[in-house]
Amino acid sequence: MFSTIVSIITTLFTLAGFGFSIVAIWSARSFLRRGRIPGGFSAPVSLLKPLRGVDPGMYEAFASHCRQNYAAEYEIIFGVASMEDPAATLVERLQAEFPERTIRLVLCPENLGPNGKVSALAQMVPEARYPYLIVNDSDIHVGPQYLARVLAPFGAADTDKPVGLVTALYRGRTHGTLGSKLESLGISTSFIPSVLAARYLERGLHFGLGSTLAMSRTALDAFGGFPALTDYIADDYQLGAQIDRAGFRVELCEEIVETLVPAYTLPEFLEHQLRWLRTVRDSRPAGYAGMVCANVLAWAFLNLIASGLSLVSIALFTMALLFRVSLALGVGVGILRDRQVLRDLWLVLPHDLLALALWAWSYASDKVIWRGEQFTVRKGKLVPLTPGGMLRRRR
Repeated sequence: MFSTIVSIITTLFTLAGFGFSIVAIWSARSFLRRGRIPGGFSAPVSLLKPLRGVDPGMYEAFASHCRQNYAAEYEIIFGVASMEDPAATLVERLQAEFPERTIRLVLCPENLGPNGKVSALAQMVPEARYPYLIVNDSDIHVGPQYLARVLAPFGAADTDKPVGLVTALYRGRTHGTLGSKLESLGISTSFIPSVLAARYLERGLHFGLGSTLAMSRTALDAFGGFPALTDYIADDYQLGAQIDRAGFRVELCEEIVETLVPAYTLPEFLEHQLRWLRTVRDSRPAGYAGMVCANVLAWAFLNLIASGLSLVSIALFTMALLFRVSLALGVGVGILRDRQVLRDLWLVLPHDLLALALWAWSYASDKVIWRGEQFTVRKGKLVPLTPGGMLRRRR
């Protein structure tokens, strides 16, 4: 009786997974078939990059922002909490290598909230000279047309709902460990398809991605700016959501950027995924609950076991594998141009089984570990915990 019940449940979730896969594939097709965003718009822009420590490949990522084919002026502002931060040395090296670029290093000593990155951004904005701002992570590599493509949507003629924020899809570059490969594969074949599905089902994007957050000062000021986000863990999501609620449009540009995935061990990968999942669960509870259907291959595999390798379960697993591989190749290779997907395609089933287990485990607690500190997440906001587990208040 137990195996029959499990078989029925896993069959239903597998069928629901087929539905999600169809929507995700159609959403990817819709993204590819959308009209090309007209180029030609350019405006002076300030790139803001808060730093903390040095990561592998960081300097190469910085340098890629200095090699832009862009018609207007731009500046790059780096922010550190202390001039003793080793990242400051990289900025000085960058200034020496690219003297033709306006590159500044500013001190951001104030602690405005638990989110140190946003706290730094709040102190960096007054230093920026230009009407458009771009924020992206320190490990983001970009192409020479990055600024031109990211700023292009701001030139769209739409007086009803002007563009307030532009974000970008991304792929991961692995460091060779199993955890790194699983993380990168998940980005290209699970997370980005979910983003495209949300964009299609919700008739537009209503949040931002940390790979690129380009905004007008008008849109940023409309909801109170970065000081209003210093308590949030999902600052990229909240930035897009707040700008959307303020009456502006969030657009997805044509540029695909690349992030460096750390050389995670398997425990580090699981910890990072759990923190991210609990963040998404808190930010988008309804959408997060629906993510259970995204792991179609995991459900089909469980159905295969529960049904004792019946012909029906084998047929369902074969169909699930077809859908999963089609989505991985269509989005991961076709849209993101991530060739690593072909190399690591054999990891799809282990990834999906782990993803399903972590999705379920994410409901067990609200605790997250971020930058070595423990927090609980309450309505998107970080509440720090002392080592003893008691809540403490930070000004």
